[in-house]
Amino acid sequence: MPVQTTKAPRISVIIPCLNEGDVIGEVIKKTQSAVKKIERNSEILVINDGSTDNTSAVARAAGATVVEHPYNIGYGAAIKTGIRHARGSILITLDSDGQHDPNDIQKLVEKIGLYDMVVGSRSRQSDTETHRDLANMGFNSFASYVSGRKIEDLTSGFRAIKAHIARQFLYLLPNTFSCSSTLTLSTVRAGYSLCYVPIQVARRRGKGKSKIKPLQDGMRFLFLILKIAVFYAPLKIFIPTSLAMFIVGLGYGLLRMLAWGVRYGQTSALLMSTAVLIFMVGLVSEQIAQLRFDRSESNTRIPTDE
Repeated sequence: MPVQTTKAPRISVIIPCLNEGDVIGEVIKKTQSAVKKIERNSEILVINDGSTDNTSAVARAAGATVVEHPYNIGYGAAIKTGIRHARGSILITLDSDGQHDPNDIQKLVEKIGLYDMVVGSRSRQSDTETHRDLANMGFNSFASYVSGRKIEDLTSGFRAIKAHIARQFLYLLPNTFSCSSTLTLSTVRAGYSLCYVPIQVARRRGKGKSKIKPLQDGMRFLFLILKIAVFYAPLKIFIPTSLAMFIVGLGYGLLRMLAWGVRYGQTSALLMSTAVLIFMVGLVSEQIAQLRFDRSESNTRIPTDE
């Protein structure tokens, strides 16, 4: 008797979850309904990141496949676990707190093919907090400068991406909320195509508190900015810094000599020497960044249709 095999789904929806037992069932049901309109052969993975409530039981009862973390590891870790377990060729990441409308999945999937990754960009009509909107504007502007491409929503967790591309950057992704930002910049840095689709985000519906801590995660995002600079486009930061320091050192030295009639001074020499060192460090960082992405490219096999 021949062994029957289950055909791999085309779409895998990954929902990282922590203590969302009050709302996760409804989110799964809406997601199932939305995905079936696009592709009958699909799967929904709920990554339970160490929840202490009934999240797992509710998710299983709603029809999702649940993957358990033994304890809370982090949002990014849950996304990575979902990528590892997903069988689909198109991966969708979706928040578990009811903020994202699953009906928008169709907008994202429709553009996969021409584009390698499609991100839901939160519109001005979204029910979001003002201080987070202002922070996101700053992050988006800086990321656009670093990447050389307009980044409309760096931190959006609602996206569709080809599975082989997501796995290519798996080892680069952190375990924290900056996972989404890192995936966006990695995709752009590697030369893959990116598209933004406007979406409207609702206020979170779960009874639990938001998992984002303004002070702690704000500091993480500040470090993320430094990481972005060194990791993705070092010269865009090191060259302006080096040039500014060199000009200050040169200007201060000339001022001492021409206006004050004294020697050039050690401060000026130190500033100019430091500027040269910063420039050299930038060159080395650029080579390391390029080697890192060359490695990820060489270790990835692009799937072919059978």
